Amino acid sequence: MEYMSAKEAADKWEISQKRVTVLCAEHKIHQATMAGNTWIIPVTAEKPIESGCIQNDKKTGKMIKPFLKWAGGKGQLLREIAKYYPFEKDGIKKYAEPFVGGGAVLFDILSKYELEEVYISDINAELINAYSRIRDTVDELVRMLYTMQEAFIPMAPDKRKGYYSAKRARFNALKISDRGTDSVEKAALMIFLNKTCFNGLFRVNKKGEFNVPMGAYKNPLICDESNLRALARKLQKVTIVCGDYRRSKDFIDEHTFVYFDPPYRPLTDTASFTAYTENLFNDDSQKELARFVDEMHGRGAKLLISNSDPKNFDAEDNFFDDIYSAHNIKRVEATRMINCKGASRGKIKELLISNF
Repeated sequence: MEYMSAKEAADKWEISQKRVTVLCAEHKIHQATMAGNTWIIPVTAEKPIESGCIQNDKKTGKMIKPFLKWAGGKGQLLREIAKYYPFEKDGIKKYAEPFVGGGAVLFDILSKYELEEVYISDINAELINAYSRIRDTVDELVRMLYTMQEAFIPMAPDKRKGYYSAKRARFNALKISDRGTDSVEKAALMIFLNKTCFNGLFRVNKKGEFNVPMGAYKNPLICDESNLRALARKLQKVTIVCGDYRRSKDFIDEHTFVYFDPPYRPLTDTASFTAYTENLFNDDSQKELARFVDEMHGRGAKLLISNSDPKNFDAEDNFFDDIYSAHNIKRVEATRMINCKGASRGKIKELLISNF
């Protein structure tokens, strides 16, 4: 029988060599065997079909999860948000998320339902590029991430800082020069920086440059290949748009459930961390969104909006109660997980606003 090396199999199947060795060790490649310290594989062997990570999958029990840690991520509120899912009634067969962010709600819905159409968007060009590259070029993305992971993990702390700074500089160069274009390298760098920077923050300065310093993670998982490949499969039929939430207008109709998760209104004058992109979302922007929500309500769509509750610090502040007075407002408990001051992390109330 003729054999090929793990590297040759990786090139043939367009996956990483490390993934091939894992598949061999898990006995998923027929007649793969050890020759000394390396795996050899029959040249006639076929690439294993991987079932992927599907939340609540009865066979694997694994979970799809967001590929980035994202400020304002909704992982901790999923149980509350899921109570609003209307897909099993009222003819709701479409989903739109115009402020997709880290995608916790998106991935939960994609895991649980087979929908006719799904639309996501965000004004953060680098974020949307990452979603698109996962969907369209996941093999190349995984290879780049493994290269960075295998270089970064063994380094001493001082070497890591230099490596991190170089990757951050490269990301910023691409961010400025490749604005509006797709780039696998830019997506890989964004994921690398997110997994290795302080607190998983995405923050830019006035020049639009990512400026978060390196974190102190000992052994970060930079390339979560199984999750990325599962996400790639789930994103195949998703329309991914870089743009303002208003562009979802043509997609939304009476068969659509829409979740709006805009940048939160700051709770205090000193808590205005809104620089996920170069664009700020002030009170006028919140009011414009509320008018858009009312317009989509008129189309018969099912709508859910989340935001901060100003009554945490000012019981007389009725900002959201006023602009969403025609809808149902529920206050739920949440924990702020991303804050530069650990003492400032704690339980607060957030708003879930719906038209049903």
